[in-house]
Order: sequence, then C-alpha cells, then structure tokens
Amino acid sequence: MFSLVSFIVALLFTMLASNASPIPSTNGTTHELDKRVDHWGRGTFYYQTGNAGNCGFKDKDSSPIIAISLARYRDNNGGNCNQWVEIINTKNNKRAYGKTRDSCPGCGTEDLDMSPSLFKQLGSLDEGVLNIKWHFMNKNFSP
Repeated sequence: MFSLVSFIVALLFTMLASNASPIPSTNGTTHELDKRVDHWGRGTFYYQTGNAGNCGFKDKDSSPIIAISLARYRDNNGGNCNQWVEIINTKNNKRAYGKTRDSCPGCGTEDLDMSPSLFKQLGSLDEGVLNIKWHFMNKNFSP
C-alpha cells in the first residue's frame, strides 16, 4: 500500500514539475505561423494593357503575375498585393509561382487570372482554362 501511495505522489509531482509554460520573448517580438489554405478553382490568363492593376503596378505579359478575385481583394483591402502564390495545374501537376498584382472582376473567389507567361508554365494558352490548386505563400517568400 505504501509503495502505491508513493508511486502516485511521485507521479503527481512529476506531472506538476514538468508543466510547460511559455517563456516571453526578450526582444518583445512574437512569431506566428501563417496558416496555409489551399484553394481549388479555375486558372485563366489576361494580357497586360499597360495600365496599372489594382495593386498600383504596371506589369508586362512576361512577368509572373496574378489577379485574385475582386471579392477576395476587397475582403482584405488589397492586403495580398505583392504576395506570392503557388499554383498547381491539377491535370499535369506542373507548379509555378505568381505575384499578386491585380484583381479580377470576372473571377470566382477561388479563381486566378494569370499573365500569359505564368499560364504557359502550367499549360498551353490554347487550353484557355486550367483546373488549379493554389495558396498564398508566407509574406517574406520569394521564389
């Protein structure tokens, strides 16, 4: 009986002594992990017309850029501007990265409109529309 009581007391003491508590940062910063959310939608392409997109930049057809849906753009007041996106063609598993530079009024929430050069990394322009899976990369990411 004594050994059972000793065992239980020792077990409780061990559990209490090993309580993990967060240690505050010495420089006052915090680190958060960005949650990766995958989206499945349609990928299309559009030609740059020399005008600035909603993010305020003029880009060329040869730049790897994307336009997210206007609804997604408005949801965070353009907070995704200049954020990289990883895009995968679900038919052939080709992967490419595009930088968010514009919004697309005709796109569904899960769709992306891409520059021709970016679209060609995933499929042929003749296809016109691709089934894609995509997600935003961490803000400090650069391919």
